[in-house]
Amino acid sequence: MTQKSSPVDNDPAHKVILVDGSSYLFRAFHALPPLTNSKGNPTGAVKGVINMIRSLKKGYPDSKIIVVFDAKGKTFRNDIYPEYKAHRPPMPDDLRVQIQPIHDIIKAMGLPLLVIDNVEADDVIGTLAHEATDQGIETLVSTGDKDMAQLVSEHVQLINTMNNEQLDVDGVQAKFGVPPEHIVDYLALMGDKVDNIPGVPKVGEKTAKALIAGLGSLEDVYSRLDDVATLDFRGAKSMKAKLEEHKEQAFLSKELATIKTDVELEWGLGDIKIDEPDNKKLLELYQECEFKTWIKELSTGEVEEPKQQQLPVDRSLYTNLSTEEALQEWLDKLDKAELYAIDTETTSLKYMEAEIVGISLAVAPNEACYIPLAHDYAGAPEQLDRDWVLQKMKPLLEDETPKKVGQNLKYDAHVLKNYDIELNGIAHDTMLESYVLNSTASKHNMDDLAKHYLGHECIDFESIAGKGAKQLTFNQIPVEQAGEYAAEDADITLRLHQVLWPQLEADESLLTLYKKVELPLVQVLTNMEYVGASVNADKLHQQSSEIEQRLQELERKAHDIAGEVFNLGSTKQLQAIFFEKLELPVIKKTPKGQPSTAEEVLVELSHDYELPKVILEHRGLAKLKNTYTDKLPLMINSKSQRVHTSYHQAVTATGRLSSSDPNLQNIPIRNEEGRKIRQAFEAPEGYTLVAADYSQIELRIMAHLSGDKGLLDAFKNGKDIHRATAAEIMEVDEADVDNEQRRRAKAVNFGLIYGMSAFGLARQLGIGRSEAQEYIDKYFDRYPGVKKYMESTRELAAKQGYVETLFGRRLYLPEINSRNGMRRQAAERTAINAPMQGTAADIIKRAMIKMHQWIQESAHDVHMIMQVHDELIFEVPDGQLDAVSAEIKSIMEAAADLDVPLLVDVGHGDNWQQAH
Repeated sequence: MTQKSSPVDNDPAHKVILVDGSSYLFRAFHALPPLTNSKGNPTGAVKGVINMIRSLKKGYPDSKIIVVFDAKGKTFRNDIYPEYKAHRPPMPDDLRVQIQPIHDIIKAMGLPLLVIDNVEADDVIGTLAHEATDQGIETLVSTGDKDMAQLVSEHVQLINTMNNEQLDVDGVQAKFGVPPEHIVDYLALMGDKVDNIPGVPKVGEKTAKALIAGLGSLEDVYSRLDDVATLDFRGAKSMKAKLEEHKEQAFLSKELATIKTDVELEWGLGDIKIDEPDNKKLLELYQECEFKTWIKELSTGEVEEPKQQQLPVDRSLYTNLSTEEALQEWLDKLDKAELYAIDTETTSLKYMEAEIVGISLAVAPNEACYIPLAHDYAGAPEQLDRDWVLQKMKPLLEDETPKKVGQNLKYDAHVLKNYDIELNGIAHDTMLESYVLNSTASKHNMDDLAKHYLGHECIDFESIAGKGAKQLTFNQIPVEQAGEYAAEDADITLRLHQVLWPQLEADESLLTLYKKVELPLVQVLTNMEYVGASVNADKLHQQSSEIEQRLQELERKAHDIAGEVFNLGSTKQLQAIFFEKLELPVIKKTPKGQPSTAEEVLVELSHDYELPKVILEHRGLAKLKNTYTDKLPLMINSKSQRVHTSYHQAVTATGRLSSSDPNLQNIPIRNEEGRKIRQAFEAPEGYTLVAADYSQIELRIMAHLSGDKGLLDAFKNGKDIHRATAAEIMEVDEADVDNEQRRRAKAVNFGLIYGMSAFGLARQLGIGRSEAQEYIDKYFDRYPGVKKYMESTRELAAKQGYVETLFGRRLYLPEINSRNGMRRQAAERTAINAPMQGTAADIIKRAMIKMHQWIQESAHDVHMIMQVHDELIFEVPDGQLDAVSAEIKSIMEAAADLDVPLLVDVGHGDNWQQAH
């Protein structure tokens, strides 16, 4: 690298910054919702990595920055241990295509880019850091990889630019519990699942730390094996034998974990030069990626202001409040704050049973406290009286100001409700902020969000409470540990809001969805959950008894068909009966090569064979009994004598609510036994249950989105859409459509909006594939607007990487441009269906919010008690049935303004089945 260079950047007296590009590549890829340019090319990882490098350049303008990436292919570690990193999945296609643009931009920035064969980026960085130390040059290694902690010394520090955490020798000791020189011993003993370094089985973090603290390096441990039993950790007495058995594996692991510092490079540190940026090339690359802010910066010279860095988390600054004076001081802080974070610690995750153990609060990063109220272990310190504290806090908590932010505040609102406190002023919920920004992200819990957005590892609950049957409840955890854990929750919640909120504010449609739908729904769901539903336990017991009899009959029938007695729940015995004795065809195999007996296989086999059909019915009824008829009576709350489900807003990608304990969404209604369960949900005395269900809502949304004239006319004229479709594709008069033709048309209508192929439709209807294809062709011929909508939606999804609902909910599709045909086609099917499912979810949420407002403002004693798919269930006083039913229908049908009428079917009865 001999081009012209900057005299400041190449001065060896200044700090050297070694950037672990490969470490940041994956983190940047997952840190934000997937971004694409107008051509559909992914750009999120490019922006994340380059943003990190730009941040380093601004923070260390006088330092030499060198960027190092892993080379393609295997390294010397694979020669030592072929299974090294074997568990890592292949790099996603939409990440792989971003590597070259990243490399091109780094080079255009004038920065050295190193990619060395047969070694990892870690080894190149280790070698350069070692050389810099020999030359007396301070080194900063920019990485998110814990393995790099072994390089830290008096002259080498680590910096994680995702959370601005900087680690020196003391920092490594504080974070990992071992000094830098023992990081490789630590990794050798406990292994590394990410890199598939085996370590010593049964040695975890605590054991590894104890061995190193007590004996020293791995070599020291093995030279003093007799001393292992004297150390103070669980399992110390039996550890010697495990260490002896796996000695070779331990030393292999150390060799794999050790970063090389002697890689043979063609040039020394002094030969690596910084060049002037090639702004013309940079502008071209930024324009290709469509990075508007950076384009403007290069074109006009207006420099983007660096974002305010988050303060590193410092748990030592948290306080536990144990005096009335300290509490009052904090209440004054809260009263003056515009926004504060709140979190409750309790005895149970079941909100109706949970008792408050403590409350944590935060008003600024690192300014957080914990109020212990009910820790009752032996030797627990004196704590403020819980009732007194809650009464002192009640006015602040019930006031609309100051505003509150929390993580899943619905739970905290429930818990406070148990103490007669209505939590008002809920301004933000970080779980919902994350969910609205990217509903396809797999997790929206605080620990994962902290890693994702802040690069921070929260205290793990199991590390202070243990796990399994012996896990402590929060009231049994020592106050000092509990305080650090709880205060961190409030602190991190506030920090997450500070990161997530600007992203929401930058997108008007997402901001509206968050403020007008998801956030107001918190209060609606809290109220619904608290009211609960009345369930008749005696009816359920009777149903359990009837199902048990039927299960016994099916078991006898299965034995008769098989010609022998066997365990219907045993996979091995089923495989033997099906595929060896009866010689049924093998439809699919398990990952281990065994014939599969999964449900989809049994469904396929049941078309031609009786035994799989019997097994399927037996499985379905057994699940029904175990999940509902046996379990629901046990879920009746002892105080309210009602069942209280939990609704989850941040689970499904499309925005639909899910529920648990019990799961109301999955009660089957296609068989008699499933429908009977709804009979057990009864109206209390003096009330009637009213069920209001949107009719064919997704098909109506399809008509609106596609603008297809045939569909629009059918719905506007109040036609039976399935009968109308049958008449169109089967070329008969509507009056002559029989039930079978209507059934087939219904399968076509719903099948196409779920992306069903001709093969799938043929299998569902029991017809030939060519006949199924003919139905599909005729459907698109009669409804050309639908076909056009589907094609344009696929194109738009591929171009922008996401689709949207009518109300701006965004569903990202990371596989939409995948080279893998099956993944891409699955993403295309999702792209077509998600706007309909998601819009339906948005509509019923909007209806729930309006219904809640009407109930609060009206004089009617009405309770909205359940939401299941497209249906809302109410308890209505008997004398107000007609008036309230009409109002429910009116409000729900006005929840959205579509080009076709929304139609709501309203029924009523003494129980849910009658009402539905």
